[in-house]
Amino acid sequence: MSVFPGRFEGRCAIVTGGASGLGKQVAARIVAEGGKVALWDLNADALDATKDEIGATHVQALDVSDETAVAAAAKDSAAALGKIDILVCSAGITGATATVWDYPVDSWSRVIDINLNGLFYCNRAVVPFMLENGYGRIVNLASVAGKEGNPNASAYSASKAGVIGFTKSLGKELAGKGVIANALTPATFESPILDQLPQSQVDYMRSKIPMGRLGLVEESAAMVCFMASEECSFTTASTFDTSGGRTTF
Repeated sequence: MSVFPGRFEGRCAIVTGGASGLGKQVAARIVAEGGKVALWDLNADALDATKDEIGATHVQALDVSDETAVAAAAKDSAAALGKIDILVCSAGITGATATVWDYPVDSWSRVIDINLNGLFYCNRAVVPFMLENGYGRIVNLASVAGKEGNPNASAYSASKAGVIGFTKSLGKELAGKGVIANALTPATFESPILDQLPQSQVDYMRSKIPMGRLGLVEESAAMVCFMASEECSFTTASTFDTSGGRTTF
């Protein structure tokens, strides 16, 4: 892991899905580069372990699809951190692997609730703290599936397309206010979320990547940390790809 000492000195971040995968990797880098982090995740045990492992300041065990819990967590995290400069929304699930006509309605609803509604709740709750300070960096995790659509993953693809559209709207609303909002659109990368998918689906997604391999979580984390830094100062309402050449738009 490359480290840029002091890049996040004096900065305070909330990272959702922060107990594992991309969220954990991003949080670890922010701490290593001088920042303070509050981790949000559904898995309370993993949160406590990750807090000790990376030196996080604060943890919140919650379901991001619970708007009331998210609003309360934002206030608690702001109090624990002292302020909120950065929001990284990494919490998400894949949902069922099925055609649209066979897709379970309850799985569809759960994917949209977590991946899109939950992300909206997090942004809605945190943005006022950033506006108060006149500074913010928001990174919402989308996917190349939101640009292209993956067969047998309609709920996931739709949720990530929603994240892209939402982030473009938010970024334009915040332009000129010191708060920048962008979305990461990675191709499939090595992560615990792959455990939710059949191997055939993983193989299909790998076959779509011109570089011929899955991404590494460290590669997407490096991009997120740039997006969350002061260096990302003239790009907002946009998407950043880490796709191994799969998407170039």
